[in-house]
This record gives sequence, structure tokens and C-alpha cells, in this order.
Amino acid sequence: MSAPEGPDGWSADRARHAHAERKAGRALEALYRASDGAWSGFGCPGTAECCQLSTRGREPWLWGVEWDALRRAAPVLPARRPDGGCPFLDAEGRRCTVYASRPLGCRTYFCHRRTGPSREPAEAMDQLQRRLEAIARKLRPDEQGPRPLTAWFEESAR
Repeated sequence: MSAPEGPDGWSADRARHAHAERKAGRALEALYRASDGAWSGFGCPGTAECCQLSTRGREPWLWGVEWDALRRAAPVLPARRPDGGCPFLDAEGRRCTVYASRPLGCRTYFCHRRTGPSREPAEAMDQLQRRLEAIARKLRPDEQGPRPLTAWFEESAR
């Protein structure tokens, strides 16, 4: 039995969940700003080499809350790329179309061409990953853990 609907057509449970999603979204944005700050001394040549997922054999792993943020940035999923690159790359395969909403793994996934300090912000990243997990589990307590970007994409494309 579902909760009764209010005058706006929303049930109390649905309204609570929507509020929790907005709160998680704000927490995720703050976490992304902190990540960008932790990596602020580093530079990327902008080759999108790290976004060539099948060529590199590596890809970012996302929590559901991160996938939700990507879906808000790109409500219509792009087509799969024949070159095996991240589906969120532009047509030329050089620029991220969801850059502002890119997941934590994309914010920290630098290639050998990166510039900056000799030491990566490992401690800050460990804390940020723990914060990300807490945000994700608060929104979805039963979530098993992060999954590869392509797994989220394939599931949503069905």
C-alpha cells in the first residue's frame, strides 16, 4: 500500500526522497569542489587520452549518486562511441560534454602527461572517497558499491 498523495499529487515518501536527492546533489557538488581544490596545483594537457576507455582498459567507477548527477547533466544518453571512448565525449572525442558534472574518478584520473607537484593529494582523496561513499549510502543504503561507468551506461541504455 502506498502513502496517500497530497494536494500536489506527491506522496510524503516521494517528497522525502526528492528532498534527500536534492540534499545529496548539493553534498556531491561540495565534494567535487573540494576535489578540484585538492588537485588545483595539477594541470592536464586536455588530450582526452584518459577518456579512451577501451584503449586504456580503465574507466572511472561511480556511485549511484554520481550517475544521477550525470543523468541530470545529460538527460538523453548519447550514443555509444564506435572508438570505445567515453560516451560523454563530444563528436570529435576531445572534450567532455558533462565536464561540470564529471564523477570523482574523472576529476582525478590523470595520464602520464599531467603536470604539477610530484606528490598527489592521496590523503585528501582518501577522505573525499569516504565522504562520497557516505553521501551515496545515505541516499541508497542498499547500494552494493560503485560500478564502472560503462555498466551504468549499459543499464540505462536498455
